[in-house]
Amino acid sequence: MAFNRLQSRVDLPEGKLTIVARYGMSRFSSQAYLGETLVSEDELLFNAGYRNLEHSISPKEADCGLTIEVGYINWWRLGVMVRRGESILYESHPGKNIRFMADSRLMNAIPTQDSAVAAEAAARWERNKYSVYADLGLGALFFVVGKVTGDLTTAALIGAAAGLTLVLLQRYVRVDLLGGFAVFGTIMLLISAGFSLAFQSEFMVQMKSTVLGLLTATLFFGDGLLRGGKYFGERMQRYMPSPIHTGRMAVGLGLLGVFMAGANYLVARFFSEDAWLTYTTFLDMPVSIALAYAVFFWARAGAQQGAFEAEQ
Repeated sequence: MAFNRLQSRVDLPEGKLTIVARYGMSRFSSQAYLGETLVSEDELLFNAGYRNLEHSISPKEADCGLTIEVGYINWWRLGVMVRRGESILYESHPGKNIRFMADSRLMNAIPTQDSAVAAEAAARWERNKYSVYADLGLGALFFVVGKVTGDLTTAALIGAAAGLTLVLLQRYVRVDLLGGFAVFGTIMLLISAGFSLAFQSEFMVQMKSTVLGLLTATLFFGDGLLRGGKYFGERMQRYMPSPIHTGRMAVGLGLLGVFMAGANYLVARFFSEDAWLTYTTFLDMPVSIALAYAVFFWARAGAQQGAFEAEQ
């Protein structure tokens, strides 16, 4: 699925040139048309390493062929450049560097995969993307309702109701809505709402993240140590760009849950309520993401080690 689309048209002596580019989470592609005829197409799987897409067209009527280049001009927008020899005939975004992404040190530092592995990762994303969308949608709903109402209990109850609706909807649709963490997230939202209703103390409400963090950490540890990550680890694989050791992933997430639960307790216990609000709103998520990356690299190293041992 492509999340966005770019279309550029250029009038040339050979006819009308149309370039159509589509880009999404795992790939982007482009097609070049002369008139109504498709004359060239190219596609990139991001996991295989970034490069700009290029089309070379040599119309019989022209003395010199055309080179069409499609690439990112910033982190979120594509651009098109058409050249004949060294002469630029067209730029969709004049003055912008169409090789912005290709020249990026960050992109060049990201490990790349074999094309076959990248194709498998892209296919896996196509199978699992709807369950990922469902998970993200539940999280976004909880955030928006919490911000609008200022009541986390209401947000949790509405989020849980939405999750239960997905469970019912799954019976009538063919795509997988529940393969990710939608069911688990719904259960956690119900527990969160019950916790908020049971304890009216402001400190106990602050402790909700600690209690839920320890609870989820226990579940992750159990899955990783007893079942090799068959439940949570395999579901996390849906979000990963490359194979992971599911047991390591589950155990690592358990350690992450314990750490974040402890951090929440320390901030709530020894700092003011305003400081806790600042922490839980602006710092908790970035710290969690940074540590989750460390868990991912550890789990990926485990998968690579297992693959190497299997080859011996």
